[in-house]
Amino acid sequence: MFVDGVKMQYMTDAEELSNLLAQRRKAGADHAAVDAAIFARFGRVHAVMFTDLAGFSRVVEAFGILHFLQLIQESETLFMPLIHQQDGVCIKQEGDSLLVVFDTPQQALATAKAMVRATEAVNPGRAPEDRIEVCIGLGYGTVLRVGDTEVWGAEVNAASKLGEDMAKGGEILATDTLRLALNSEPFVESGVLFGNRTVYRLAAR
Repeated sequence: MFVDGVKMQYMTDAEELSNLLAQRRKAGADHAAVDAAIFARFGRVHAVMFTDLAGFSRVVEAFGILHFLQLIQESETLFMPLIHQQDGVCIKQEGDSLLVVFDTPQQALATAKAMVRATEAVNPGRAPEDRIEVCIGLGYGTVLRVGDTEVWGAEVNAASKLGEDMAKGGEILATDTLRLALNSEPFVESGVLFGNRTVYRLAAR
């Protein structure tokens, strides 16, 4: 394509970020300037959600991977419409985990509550191995987002840790920054995250 007689070279978002990082690696690079360019181009303020299904290892060991894949499919059928209702973007689906971003903390929390309610509606009467128990971690802050395929940042790491390692089935955990943005919600202190950050648990839904 030509603009004013000049051939324009278009890059994907991933290629553009790769080029900027390559500049940062050069000897004598002005890291502050390159970092500012990266955040100006890819920095976004998002609420981040990370979900995980409780009991993965136990269910796979006892009932096989196909049984668990069935639960994953069912959980996605439950959760995806709820994510879309709040304009969430699912960045990654890996195994039983979802990484989702929202424009606001309110949207993220509304989706988290709806997910837990959805599982509570389908679980009664089911055998333990057929229950869908979702663990949810929420964060809020500046992240680096490359289109709808990648997102990085401290709040991504924190939400992942909360959802994957700290939350129990049916539990919603949040970082201090998300709790501060939603200070009218009934969050209670529930531990400490790396960097001595306080973890908050939603006390009521």
